Amino acid sequence: MPAAYHRPAPAPHAQPPPAAAGPQQTLATRAPGEPRVPETIRQQVKPGHGLLEQPKEPKEQAEDRGSGRGASAPGFAALVQRRLDRYLADREGRASVAAWDRTTGARFSYREQPTYLLASVAKMDILLALLLKAQDERRQLTRAERTLAARMIRYSDNLAAHSLYDEIGGKQGLTQRLMRLGIDGVEPGPASWGSTRSGPSQQLAVLDALTSDKGPVNSANRDYATALMSSVTQSQSWGVSIAARPGDHVALKNGWLPARAHGGLWIVNTVGRITGHNHDLLIAVLTDHNPGMAVGIATAERLTHIIMRALTADGRPG
Repeated sequence: MPAAYHRPAPAPHAQPPPAAAGPQQTLATRAPGEPRVPETIRQQVKPGHGLLEQPKEPKEQAEDRGSGRGASAPGFAALVQRRLDRYLADREGRASVAAWDRTTGARFSYREQPTYLLASVAKMDILLALLLKAQDERRQLTRAERTLAARMIRYSDNLAAHSLYDEIGGKQGLTQRLMRLGIDGVEPGPASWGSTRSGPSQQLAVLDALTSDKGPVNSANRDYATALMSSVTQSQSWGVSIAARPGDHVALKNGWLPARAHGGLWIVNTVGRITGHNHDLLIAVLTDHNPGMAVGIATAERLTHIIMRALTADGRPG
C-alpha cells in the first residue's frame, strides 16, 4: 500500500435519533443476481439519469438564496440535515448518507448508525479485495477473474460474487484487506458476502481506495474498476446517477433485495462517484425497511439529489 494513502477522515454528521436494536438480519440469496428489476422500473431508467425526476422544492429554493456558497457556508451541515429530516419525516423505511467532494474537500454524513446490510453493494468491496490480492501476488487478473468481475459488477451476478468471495479468502480475506487500509467498520456475513454489514462512510472509504490516485490500487486496476462501474447494465443504473449533469462521468454499484428478517421489506442501496464540472463527488446512500423496491429507489435518489445539490451549490452554473 503506498505510504501516501490515508483513509478519509470521518465527516461531521448529524446524529440520528436512538434506534431500537433488532435481531440479526439475514438475506434471501438468489442466483445469478438480485430479484429481477421490475419492468415498470426498467422502462423508466435512462442511462446516467437515474429513475426519477427530482424537482427542487420551493422551500429549498428559498433556503438556497440565503445559504451563501454551498458547502463552504456556515451552517451548511445543519441546512442539509433539515432538508433530509423534512423529506424523510413521512417516508417509510430508514436511511443513512455519506458524501465527499474530493475536489473541494467538503464532506457530509447523516445518521451513520446503526449499520446496514449492503446486499450487492458488497460486490464493490469484493472487487477491491480481488485487485489487492492480485497486486500482492504481483500479477494481473486472469481471464477467468476478469470475466467473473465483469459479471459481478455490470450485471450484479451472485454466482460470480460467490466465486470471487471464495477466491479472496471469504470473510477473513475481505476483513484483513479492508483492515489493512484502515477500513474497520465493514462486517462480512458469517456465511456469505450477502449479509455483509456497513455504514455509508465505510463504503465511501472503499470507493475512495478503489479510485484514488493516492490509494492502494494501481493505475491499470483503477481504470479497470472504473470501467466496470461505469458500464452497469441500464436497468441497474439508477441511484447516484440521478445527480449527474450533462458531461459528468458516473461510476456506481447498487444493491437491492427483500430481507427475510424485515418481513420482506426492501434493502435499496446506491454507492458511486460523479466527476465533472470541477467536482469529484463520492456518495453512499444506504436504506432499508422500504415497502417496495421502487419506494427505496425513490428515497435513495431523492437523498442523493439533496446532498449533491448542496455540495455543488457553489455559485457555478448547473
